[in-house]
Amino acid sequence: MLNKIVTLTAAALLGLASIAGAETLINGAGATFPYPLYSKWFSEYAKIDPSVKFNYQSIGSGGGIKQVTAQTVDFGASDKFLSDDELKAAPGKLLHIPTVMGAVVVTYNLPGVAKGLKLNSEDVANIFLGKITKWNDKRIADDNPGVNLPDKAIIVVHRSDGSGTTSIFTDYLSGVNGDWAKSVGKGASVKWPVGLGGKGNEGVAGQIKTTKFTIGYVELAYAFENKLPYATLKNKSGSWVEPSIQTTSAAAAAAVKHMPADYRISLVNQPGKDAYPITGFTWLLVYQGQKDKVKGKKLVEFLNWSLHKGQKMAAPMLYAPLPESVLKMVEKTIKTIN
Repeated sequence: MLNKIVTLTAAALLGLASIAGAETLINGAGATFPYPLYSKWFSEYAKIDPSVKFNYQSIGSGGGIKQVTAQTVDFGASDKFLSDDELKAAPGKLLHIPTVMGAVVVTYNLPGVAKGLKLNSEDVANIFLGKITKWNDKRIADDNPGVNLPDKAIIVVHRSDGSGTTSIFTDYLSGVNGDWAKSVGKGASVKWPVGLGGKGNEGVAGQIKTTKFTIGYVELAYAFENKLPYATLKNKSGSWVEPSIQTTSAAAAAAVKHMPADYRISLVNQPGKDAYPITGFTWLLVYQGQKDKVKGKKLVEFLNWSLHKGQKMAAPMLYAPLPESVLKMVEKTIKTIN
């Protein structure tokens, strides 16, 4: 009887080892911007296909681009689309797969001003250039009548790592301010004129939450999660606009009519009275030719799921789902992965 139990136990252990061995681990790295949503996707997808496990490192878009180029991960994630030179540096054809859209918000910690601060584009640029240094500067006060702005120095907080959120934000600043365009420019990493650095959206949000009189930029979900207020911005059409799913989608409405086949497009400073001006796509970076065919097949299945079931989870987490026309394009692109 004892021998029979031992035999059965051994068989059960072998069966468990076989199941464990069948698990497919897919490694990814990159953007912090969509991380709250991606975490939700990966945990929900594990219920659909328990044989797949995602290991995602939220290290910033710059790190994701480096790792996918070096092929140390199965996919990268970035809110900055790759330049022609960056694509050429990759050992195979890298596809940009847009997943959702998000808003980069100007968030702040200003005692006595819990919400509702208005900032026009020039003032945002001048704060980050170090040309507006006090909270009660007349230029800010003129747009905020009746708001008790303190006579305190503005402490700027920016990203210290290579960041797609920075790329979107500096793309916006370059479009609205000539001095910024000439002296700083746009990119995942720039030489900041003033301010303190924080790593990831998490780091910037954390610094602002714990330090009074600060201002910085994060993806909308991080401001919401940390109960941080965010500014109402004046857009290209001269309207005051708050960041939301609706205003993010409005920003994409004009741009997606001219969507390029490789999805490399900026959504900042789009026309339309309801368009929020600091909006961007976030992309997964996936090789068209997959070295590991088993992983490749599982990754394609996940990507197809993210286009349909996954999109329904976007809005509750403050990301805007992809427009229908883009969804149809992306479906066709995913079919080319082999």
